[in-house]
Amino acid sequence: MESPIAPLMYNAVRGSTIHWSAHFPRLKPSDFRVKTLDNIADDWPLSYFDLEPYFNLNDKMMGVAGLDGDPAYPPKSPRQTPPVGLGKLGDKIAAGFDELGWHWCPSDSAINTVEYDGRPGCNNRGPCDLGCSIKAKSSTDVTYWPKALELGAELVTNARVREITVDRSGKATSAIYYDCNGEVREQYASIIVLASNGVGTPRILLNSTSSRFPNGLANLSGLAGKNLMFLPYSIVTGLFDEDLEGHKGPTPLNIICSEFYETDPGRNFVRGYAYQVVRSLAPLATALSGHIPWGENHHDAFKNRFNRTITFAVIGEVP
Repeated sequence: MESPIAPLMYNAVRGSTIHWSAHFPRLKPSDFRVKTLDNIADDWPLSYFDLEPYFNLNDKMMGVAGLDGDPAYPPKSPRQTPPVGLGKLGDKIAAGFDELGWHWCPSDSAINTVEYDGRPGCNNRGPCDLGCSIKAKSSTDVTYWPKALELGAELVTNARVREITVDRSGKATSAIYYDCNGEVREQYASIIVLASNGVGTPRILLNSTSSRFPNGLANLSGLAGKNLMFLPYSIVTGLFDEDLEGHKGPTPLNIICSEFYETDPGRNFVRGYAYQVVRSLAPLATALSGHIPWGENHHDAFKNRFNRTITFAVIGEVP
């Protein structure tokens, strides 16, 4: 089926933090109250402030580089390390934001800019979305998992959960899964947590049928597996005359602009979007980007583009 949506899906230890660029913004208070504020979708049963202690705890566990005092948010707990440096490219785009009078701030980044929690600071090699050999990028395999294993957790890889079983009272008791050899196994536990993203989690819930839950777990509403939402984004790249040294540093420059995040009746639509500023591509990535023709003019085209781009990731939502 043809679709404009092309989600990146894969199974691996540490999940999406394998390939992420370590951009680490929180939801804003308005995101939890879209029905109340804008009469669309539904409000969350929780508020931003209900989750704030857990945002703070997760920030501490992951290690977040950022700047205290972003006016687009309520006050946050102190960031663990200083923000990712702006560099020449960042200074250029920040000056443009200032001239327009738009909000901007160094966004939270799950990247150590100095040593934190036994991991070194970033050495500015990039590109972060291919992994971090020195463990400065805070993917969960270098933050949560080592601590869990030290406390006795057992990590089972190359396994796929089929369903969750329940007892007569309806309490979850075990996970039935296929091991790496395709053999069916059962793991009992007093507490079971499902964290398999917006596709994998409802798959397991809908598979977990029983006499008590004939339509699957957590599905009394019949809505499990429906109303899937993405955070779509598009990119816009500008080409500049000057060398902006844009490939130096982590892939995400992580300037965030929230000027258009909140609903503004004057724009004739509800909800909004954020801009995330991204650095230029590294030399090889620039050559392979599809914007540089191969052949006689390759080197000239490369010189005209390398280190001369600034990219906006325009991040919206599906109400």
